[in-house]
Amino acid sequence: MNNQKRNTILFFLLTLGLVLLFFVNISFGSITIPFKEIYTSLTGGQASKSTWEYIIINYRLPKAITAILVGMGLSISGLLMQTLFRNPLAGPYVLGLSSGASLGVAFVILGASLLPPFLSTILLSSYGVVLASTIGSSVVLLAVLMVSQRLRDTMAILIVGLMFGSFTSAIVGVLTYFSSAEQLQKFTFWSMGNLGNLSWSSILILTICVAIGLLLSLFSIKPLNALLLGENYARSLGLNFKKTRLIIIFATSILAGSITAYAGPIAFVGLAVPHIAKLVFQTSNHSVLYWSTLLLGASIMLICDVISELPGLEITLPINAVTSIIGAPVVIWLLVSKRKMIA
Repeated sequence: MNNQKRNTILFFLLTLGLVLLFFVNISFGSITIPFKEIYTSLTGGQASKSTWEYIIINYRLPKAITAILVGMGLSISGLLMQTLFRNPLAGPYVLGLSSGASLGVAFVILGASLLPPFLSTILLSSYGVVLASTIGSSVVLLAVLMVSQRLRDTMAILIVGLMFGSFTSAIVGVLTYFSSAEQLQKFTFWSMGNLGNLSWSSILILTICVAIGLLLSLFSIKPLNALLLGENYARSLGLNFKKTRLIIIFATSILAGSITAYAGPIAFVGLAVPHIAKLVFQTSNHSVLYWSTLLLGASIMLICDVISELPGLEITLPINAVTSIIGAPVVIWLLVSKRKMIA
């Protein structure tokens, strides 16, 4: 079987799996809803129980859509960073965006007691936390973009991003030290990630941001393939490296920044999914990796969300814990299996 035919079959299976996982995600939870009722509700009909209708439309459907957006956005941003820095350990938060978002949220949650009561009430609302997270990640983004304009060395940008992350983490640590137990609990809950608290208007904004980031990434496929052979070779092909680097950094920033603002920092997905895509499709061609990473990222995020719901139980696990616990062993197993096959 040639590679093109194999890839076509794999893409078909991934697409089919994504559709099935979408219905599974909506179906499973503390209350199990039959697939037929979900299909009826999503196609404009009326579910046999009004409570099922309410759960599907107002809770599980927005959560499933958020999981798909988060999975796609973080996976693609991870792929971009790993290719740009030619570092398999690079992820979507390598530029310090997550730390910037955490700093914004920390100022709001941990520093709210220092503000007037009416102002702290506004800032501690869901919109206030999103705004603080957005501002925090945007400040770091602007700083990284300004630095990237002055530096020629791509690895130097990586180091600067890590330094921004360390600096903001240190400030968060200071704020944490002087905070109350209640404030620390709120900040900890945010840092564990959450897919289920978004309104339809928030999902619309997140969809627009992710769409812009994915579109910029799509236009970067050819430059990314050229970068695989090194910066000097890419320049010899006529690639405007500085412009390409700026577009890739901006695409990653808008993807990781918007997702962190609305869903919190989600671990593992952006780092691991590109590696899984490369192992499954056995290619480094970004024309294939882009779409495979999209589909795998969305599917894995849906699986993790189903597991976090603990179907049949009333409790819910933090999504961040699930992505790390499930993901890390899977990647280790895939890498070990690959080495055995090569040996």
